[in-house]
Parts: sequence; C-alpha cells; structure tokens
Amino acid sequence: MKPSLPRGTRDFGPADVQKRNYLFTVLKRHFGLYGFAPIETPAMEQLETLTGKYGDEGDQLIFKILNSRLNESSEKNQVAGAFNEMLEAGKSSKLLTERALRYDLTVPFARFVVMNQHQLVFPFRRYQIQPVWRADKPQKGRYREFWQCDADIIGSESLVNELDLMALMDSAFAELQLPVTIRLNNRKILNGLAAAAGHADQLTDITVAIDKLDKIGVEGVVNELASKGISPKGIDFLTPLLRFQGNQHEKIELLRSLIGKHEVGAKGIEEITYLFENASVKHAELQFDLTLARGLNYYTGTIFEASANAGTLTSSILGGGRYDDLTGIFGLKQMSGVGISFGIDRIYDVMEELNLFPEAASKATATTLMFVHFDVAAQRHCLQLAAVLRAGGIACEVYPDAGKKTNKQFDYANKRQVPYVVTVGSDEMASAVYPLKNMQTGEQQKLTLNGILDALK
Repeated sequence: MKPSLPRGTRDFGPADVQKRNYLFTVLKRHFGLYGFAPIETPAMEQLETLTGKYGDEGDQLIFKILNSRLNESSEKNQVAGAFNEMLEAGKSSKLLTERALRYDLTVPFARFVVMNQHQLVFPFRRYQIQPVWRADKPQKGRYREFWQCDADIIGSESLVNELDLMALMDSAFAELQLPVTIRLNNRKILNGLAAAAGHADQLTDITVAIDKLDKIGVEGVVNELASKGISPKGIDFLTPLLRFQGNQHEKIELLRSLIGKHEVGAKGIEEITYLFENASVKHAELQFDLTLARGLNYYTGTIFEASANAGTLTSSILGGGRYDDLTGIFGLKQMSGVGISFGIDRIYDVMEELNLFPEAASKATATTLMFVHFDVAAQRHCLQLAAVLRAGGIACEVYPDAGKKTNKQFDYANKRQVPYVVTVGSDEMASAVYPLKNMQTGEQQKLTLNGILDALK
C-alpha cells in the first residue's frame, strides 16, 4: 500500500508544529489581555445544528458522517433507496447521516451558549482554537482541514465590542509583524442596498455574489447576479458600487445619497461611522469596503475581513462579524454577539513566505542541551545530570545509544539543531566539571553542573 493523504490535508513536522505553536501562543496571550476565556466543542455536531446557517453553498461544503451501524436487515435494505433519494433531492437522509464535522466554530459556540446559558455570565467572552473541516476544492491557501482561532463576545449589542475586537486583531498582527489591511462593512448597509435595488427579498443572493468580487471580478459578479434573477435595473444600481474607489468619507456620503432614507441602511451607516471615528488601530491599514459581504447567512451587522499587505497569498486571513440572533435558532432569543476568526493556516503560509517567524520559533527541537558520552558508565552519569537539569527547567536529552563514536553523536545534535552539547567521559565524571559547547559559535567553557544551570538560564 502506498501511503497518501486525503486532498486538502497536511502533515506537520516538528519545525512546522513549533511555528504553529508560536502563533497559538501569541494569539492566546492577546485573547487573555482582552478578557477572553477558552472553551472547546466536539469535532462533530448534529447535522441539523450546522445546516441552514451558512447559505446553500456553505451547506454543500459540510462534511457529513455516515451512520456507523445499521442493525436491522430492513434498515440495510432501505439504505439503497435512501441514498438514491438523497442524490435526487440533493439533500441528506437521517437514515444515512445524522452528524457532521464542524464547518466553523461560531455555530457550535452558539449551540454551546444555549446549552450552558445558566452557567455563563453575560456578556460572555470566549476564545476557541480548534480544527474545522470543509469539503472545498483544495488550492493555495485553501484546505479541507484547517484551524480557526476565534474570539467572540455574546450577550451585548454595544459597538464597544467591535472596537475591542479591532484593537485585538491590530495588536496581534503587530506582534506577529504581519502587515495587514482590515476591511469593514455592515450587513445593514447591504440590506439597504438590496432594498434600493428592488430586491430586498434576495439579500443572500446579492451578498453571496458580491462576496466573490475579488475572485471573479465585476463582470463575474454581474453574471452571477443575473443568474440569480436580479433585474437589469437592480444590476445597474449595484454595479457602480462594485467599481467605486473613493475614500472613506466619499463612500459614506455616496451611501447617504442612495440609502440614507432606508431605516436599516441608515442604521448601518451610523454604526460604520462610529467605528471609524473611535477605532484604536495603529498597526493595520483600516478600510471601509462597500463590496465586503461575508457570505454567511448569520451575519446581521458589522462584518470584518483582514488580508496580508505582502506576499502572494491574497485571500483573507481573518473574518468575522456581528450576529444578532444566531442563538435564536436553538431557542435562546435576543442574544446578540460579535466575533472574529484568525485563519491560522493562511497566517502561517504568509509568515513562512515573508520569513517572519523568529528564530526561536523555527527550531526543529525544544531541546536546549544534549549529553554526548564515551561509554555505558558515562551514559549512566549523563542520565543523572540530565535529571538535575530538567528539575531546574532546562530541556535536555542524553544520546540513547551507548558506544557510538562521539562525532556521530555531535552530527546528530547538529541535525537536530541542539544549541548546546556537553561531552562526558571518565575525567569529567571524576572532576564534576563538564565542557559546555555552544554549537553555533563553537565556543566552549568548563563548568560545574550548577554553572551549566546558571549559564543556560
């Protein structure tokens, strides 16, 4: 059997995991600074929990799990018919599948909030770092299994929460030294535009099409709008907005002239104006993007997206927004929330391309020191020394094979990128003084075990 991976998935070696852990550590620290507490949810959810939350296109990308057992022969006989019905209708059958891998972390979070509402204190701030799965077409920066790092605030309608999230993403990207553009829009504005275009009942069709602008261009969006039944008059109304390149003030004034009398649209303009007037963003470039739509059905207000300003990966590395009643689907009404999701895999790809990982995060090993020895007796002595160093907080290891030539042991340490080596023989055992060699500079000094501890700390 030739080993292989499913398309859209990857293995991660030690150096890769070290870099990814660096990203997780930075984000966890910033989540903590803004008062977010960690939670986790299962990898799989009930299928009905996920479907209907991401739009028709999103629902098609959910990885469904086949039911594991069919105990009755009659059930087995029904499978073929159910499968054929599912194919014909384009929908799932409970006989075949009742569960699915989570598509994102937001919908499971809403389910979590409803099930744990009596134990939570609202507004509730949570962060969550776990993998998600989408049956998407694999390509550069797009995977079928990837990790999301989410931060959400639920139980408050205040726009101060949006300001907090904007400051959080700005400070996190600043520490990562990643140049980014944070783009903002508001679904209320899009709602007003859809109404002004004469298609208030087709907001989802319009936003899904607009959200593809960076992938298929203006003409592609126009064609998709037409295919969804948007009238030529409506398309003529929307097309200039797709091409508009004015500054923030000009965009807001244009919107006032178009939808300022539309109650919901005017509210969206008010909210976006407030955010730009009060945002504390010092590192990132902040833009008002009229074409930003975020194609998820549950967004109702502010929407965020961030992309890198350097490198060849042009797709977003962060997304998010306000959802006013996502928990209402599960029976808990009027519980507004807002959140963002860092796309850790894409952030990793951009930082790798731009060589932004610090040297310490790029090490293939966490080992600080390795003991090289001449014989079995010296190896046993090294094990005792290693125990003392580990108790002192120094990551170390002893070369496992006794009797190997020291040059092979040093070669192993070099390949592992171990920064320090101590060589132990009979003289070192007798004197309790050991040569500590810096493998990068070649410098060597003789120290007691306590001296090694002090030097490495």
